[in-house]
Amino acid sequence: MAFTGKYEFEGDENYDDFVKKIGLPGDKIEMGRNCKIVTEVVQNGNDFTWTQHFPGGRTTTNTFTIGKEADMETMGGKKFKATVKMEDGKIVADFPNYHHTAEICGGKLVETSTASGVVYKRTSKRIA
Repeated sequence: MAFTGKYEFEGDENYDDFVKKIGLPGDKIEMGRNCKIVTEVVQNGNDFTWTQHFPGGRTTTNTFTIGKEADMETMGGKKFKATVKMEDGKIVADFPNYHHTAEICGGKLVETSTASGVVYKRTSKRIA
């Protein structure tokens, strides 16, 4: 499934429970609530550039190749190394304290993160 596109936050589930579980500070929790994040994905075969644009101008970019270790950054700004995989059309990565998947469903980007049994789901609609 091709991931390339620009996606705008549409809705989420379990945000508060999830970010508390992963230890995000209170100011970042508030800042991220219902945040109109725009996610831009460029896929070239197994190579990806995954950029999240936050209101106020902050941007986070992760560049990775499926099956190879890469330097990554969490939504809280923590840097780490991970090997991103592709499983059944989903991008799968283990972040320091949660498991993350991303897939395209009905033209939407659906991201699911799981930490200690708490599941956070963010859906973004394609805008370009």
